[in-house]
Amino acid sequence: MTLAHTRTAGEVAIGDALPEERIEATPTFIVSTAIATRDFQDVHHDRDLAQAKGSEDIFLNILTTTGLVQRYVTDWAGPEALVRGVSIKLGVPCYAYDTLTMHGQVLERGDDVFVVEVLGRNQLGTHVTGRVRLELPEVAR
Repeated sequence: MTLAHTRTAGEVAIGDALPEERIEATPTFIVSTAIATRDFQDVHHDRDLAQAKGSEDIFLNILTTTGLVQRYVTDWAGPEALVRGVSIKLGVPCYAYDTLTMHGQVLERGDDVFVVEVLGRNQLGTHVTGRVRLELPEVAR
């Protein structure tokens, strides 16, 4: 969904919906992103240990989920958008072989700063709810 141009403040209105994005949570994706974020907890890379601790399978770590929320919004907003804040709340786990479906909507506007609400769901329910504050330029460069 990455855009070659940045959305400008004048192009975005409260209520605008972001396009749906589907992310396949393969075991390789879960393990590699956990390691890339220096999260060595076994529940993110060892299925046997995760199951021994009561989990269905390995699952996405919070840093990966936060990054996915931010990337979802910045892919929509474009390369000149400036992220000013990200806040999330985790829900159900996103296990290996799940599909995480992202949805978003512009909630607020203050000058050139916008708040986008993000919802990530899988077959178990809501994995993540979040808000991304971002600044958009008046004119794209």
